[in-house]
Amino acid sequence: MDTGSPQDTGPDASQGTTGAAGGEPVWIALPPGLLKMRRLLLVVWLGLITLAAGLLPGLLAGPAWAAFALPPLALLAWGWVMTERNWRSWRYAERADDLLISRGVLWREETVVPYGRMQLVEVTSGPVERHFGLASVQLHTAAAATDATIPGLDPAEAERLRDRLTELGEARSAGL
Repeated sequence: MDTGSPQDTGPDASQGTTGAAGGEPVWIALPPGLLKMRRLLLVVWLGLITLAAGLLPGLLAGPAWAAFALPPLALLAWGWVMTERNWRSWRYAERADDLLISRGVLWREETVVPYGRMQLVEVTSGPVERHFGLASVQLHTAAAATDATIPGLDPAEAERLRDRLTELGEARSAGL
């Protein structure tokens, strides 16, 4: 079973249907723009740390002290790989009665948010997300522990999901 590659999206995914394999949900992966944004932030921050750790001691104390740049570079290489693994782990599925959100590389976490329990669905997009054409959907319920977020969606998909979840939430809560 694939763990959330971008090929998991399909025409049935936006309709909240289940797959043909005995009721399995249709998982929708996050777009690659989120991976690009996170990798850029990783390179910017660790690049600055590498320069500070290697260039300054190298200039002030001698070239041998420039070796302090190696740990941040190693961390950058490790972070590059782990960022992709984390991005691939995120996925969500719309089912008839609830929304599933799955994430995690070492510790898998799957959140189930029943439509009738949703109190607020909001779409947010900070300056960096807007630059990359991304938005996040945040779901609020009565229990703070079940609040859930789907990061890095295309803004049109985030708005579609917000509208659909709001509509389903209103329909389910009216029946309580």
